[in-house]
Amino acid sequence: MKSLFVEYKPFLVFLAKFLLFYIFFTFLYQVYLSRFDTAQNEIDEISISVANQTKVLLTFFGHEATILKNPNDPSLKILYKGKYVSRMIEGCNAVSVIILFAAFVFAFSVKLKRTFVYIIIGAFVIHVLNVVRIALLTYALYYYPEYESVLHGAVFPLFIYGVVFLLWVLWVMKFSGYDKRTS
Repeated sequence: MKSLFVEYKPFLVFLAKFLLFYIFFTFLYQVYLSRFDTAQNEIDEISISVANQTKVLLTFFGHEATILKNPNDPSLKILYKGKYVSRMIEGCNAVSVIILFAAFVFAFSVKLKRTFVYIIIGAFVIHVLNVVRIALLTYALYYYPEYESVLHGAVFPLFIYGVVFLLWVLWVMKFSGYDKRTS
């Protein structure tokens, strides 16, 4: 049994670090979300901020966009050129994706300062690309509403998770320092 632990120690350490980080920050995020009463259609500030940043991006490129609180559920309506095209819910703010990204980076780390800097930069990149993703999705849904299930269910999740995957690969191959530790 001891030889198995020794043989799989790097994997077990990775798994423990990943799970502890992920569970801890998911718990903190759930505590944050518990401050909002979804039965009263309250929306968290992070989601409101992401929706407003999406509006700024759309209007920056000369497109009319409006964000309205949805009276029927805890979401925000995104109106594009006066038409209700999409809605922003808590799951669209990418916080859960950022926590997943950060947990992997933390679990596959050697130096704490480098890890912290990469997590901050990666979280910023994911956040910005998520706002771009929502803006592009809104734009696409305005012109191609018949493709909603493909756009929302496949194309745009692949976009955000593809970026996360590339950031993970970049971390492991270039910045983690893991390969230097094992040589």
